[in-house]
Formats: sequence, C-alpha cells, structure tokens
Amino acid sequence: MLYLAQVRKDNFLDQYELCLLARQEAGDIWAVITGKSRILLEKTMNITEKLLVLVETSPTGEIEKIEDPTAWIMHVVEAYLGYGITPEVLRQEVERAENWRQSLTLQNQDLARRTLELEARRENMQALEENLQRQALALEARHQEIIALEKKLKVSQDDQTKD
Repeated sequence: MLYLAQVRKDNFLDQYELCLLARQEAGDIWAVITGKSRILLEKTMNITEKLLVLVETSPTGEIEKIEDPTAWIMHVVEAYLGYGITPEVLRQEVERAENWRQSLTLQNQDLARRTLELEARRENMQALEENLQRQALALEARHQEIIALEKKLKVSQDDQTKD
C-alpha cells in the first residue's frame, strides 16, 4: 500500500518514525488518515526530520520502498489545481460554466413558474371542492324538505280518504 508520510523523531525512543498522513485507495483516489498512525524506522536509516515521503508497504506493514514525493505532488498540482491551463482553455471553461449557470437559471425560473401554476390549480380545485360540498349540503337539505313534504302530503291524502 502507498502512503504519504512525514518523518518525525520520537524523542522517547530516540528513533525516527513515519507519521502516515494519507493512503492511496485506488489510482488517484487518496484518503486522509486521521488519528496517530506511525511506522518506526530503523536506526540505521539516514533521514531528515519533517521530510515528506511516499512510502510503500507490504501487506504485512513492512516498509518496501521510501521515495521522494516531488513527482507525485507535481501530478496532483497539474491534475487538480489547473497547472498548465492555457488562457484559451480557461476562457472555454469559464464560458462553459457561464452557459451552465444560465441554463440552471432558466430551469429554476421554469420550475418556479410551474410551481405557481400548480399552486393556482390546487387553490382552484379547493374552491371547486368547497362549492361542490356546499351544493351537496343544499341538495341534501332540499331532499329532506321534499321527504318532509311527501310525508305531509301522504298524511293529508290519508286524512282525505278517511273522510
């Protein structure tokens, strides 16, 4: 496994150690190592404190290779910080970002318009529903009136047939 590490001196053991800062997950994907993760170096190694190094370890955790990270750091700078971007490429990227921003603005405006339309439709449907409920109540009241009138009429007819 490949790690980015910093050389530090352990004063208690009077020995240099590698403080692991990040580990390569896959390709250009690295994960920051939190907490204290250290590898003691052999006392015979001639190395400078606070030096950044790339260290490759075996599956058992033994150091296989220590190398200068300069080439790797330059790769990171070029890949992620835009080192070597020409003004033309930068202009194209800015134009592409501006077009993207304008497109998002238009989509946002369209979404806001649709939201307002849906809200108006919802309010209209609520008003229609309330109107239908009022009409249903009025019809129910009239229905009850008709039933009451029919009962009166029947009673009146029954009274007339008895006479």
